[in-house]
Amino acid sequence: MTMKQRLIPAAALAAVLFAGAAWAEEPIKPIEPVKEINLAKAELGKKLFFDPRLSKSGFISCNSCHNLSMGGSDNLKTSIGHNWQKGPINAPTVLNSSLNFVQFWDGRAETLKAQAGGPIANPGEMAFTHEMAEGVVQSIPGYVTEFRLVFGDDKIDIERITAAIAEFEKTLVTPNSRFDKWLLGDANALTAQELAGYKLFKESGCVSCHYGASVGGGTFHKMGMVEEYKSTSPAEGRKAVTGKDEDRLMFKVPNLRNVELTYPYFHDGEAETLTEAVDIMGRLQLGKKLTEEQNAQIVAFLKSLTGEQPTFTLPILPPSSDKTPQPKPFED
Repeated sequence: MTMKQRLIPAAALAAVLFAGAAWAEEPIKPIEPVKEINLAKAELGKKLFFDPRLSKSGFISCNSCHNLSMGGSDNLKTSIGHNWQKGPINAPTVLNSSLNFVQFWDGRAETLKAQAGGPIANPGEMAFTHEMAEGVVQSIPGYVTEFRLVFGDDKIDIERITAAIAEFEKTLVTPNSRFDKWLLGDANALTAQELAGYKLFKESGCVSCHYGASVGGGTFHKMGMVEEYKSTSPAEGRKAVTGKDEDRLMFKVPNLRNVELTYPYFHDGEAETLTEAVDIMGRLQLGKKLTEEQNAQIVAFLKSLTGEQPTFTLPILPPSSDKTPQPKPFED
């Protein structure tokens, strides 16, 4: 027995071991709180995440499409970009995105840091360039001071900007859902309907794609395995990255944590409700026509995956200086 174990009362230790043994056999694992984080870098990243000055318009921030008051998404079919452009795809939640094996629906970014730089330079989103974003941040004295304190020198570039944003995004995990409490040994955390839904979720084959701590986000999978998925969306999935026809409509499996908050669903946002999404996934992916009762049970289980939402003080952004470039909200 280790010194750490000797410090735990015997009954408490037994409960911990029992809980661990219980969830170790399940395809879904509890979300763990963040264990290692650079607090100063994360605080800087939080400001940059909320700062609309990283966009050409001075109006769009990371939080615009990944609203942390709305489950880390924007609850729109497709997001609104610069000059009210319609985005090509549904914005995935930023919550628990650190648990994804790649980022974006098509997996074109391998890390959170790489993902953070994409929207800034996308003409249909924030419509800036990395060089212009660097110039804006360099022109703001408060940021200059904070970058020096965090990184140890005066260098400000897109690598450090995105590294800070990614460090903040690592904090956006949502532990302690009712389902996690059940996994950890609280037998009363779930209702009979939710437990029936989880049983169906496993027996129907949903866990072949939706497993692990994030309940997804760990593989690519084709949308429309049994029946063809018909959509007017231009999104091609992995094909846009690999150029291979066989990768058309291959998307990163979305994580299902907090899924009741991240409507509408799918890459094109065509499923407006969880009930509709469960019905479509059952038919197109598994070849199963769920009854109304079965659908309601799975939906009830999915709602039990909503965890504790990130809470923090809204950052006060450092003011611009006379040298800060003016935003251009109405230019193409």
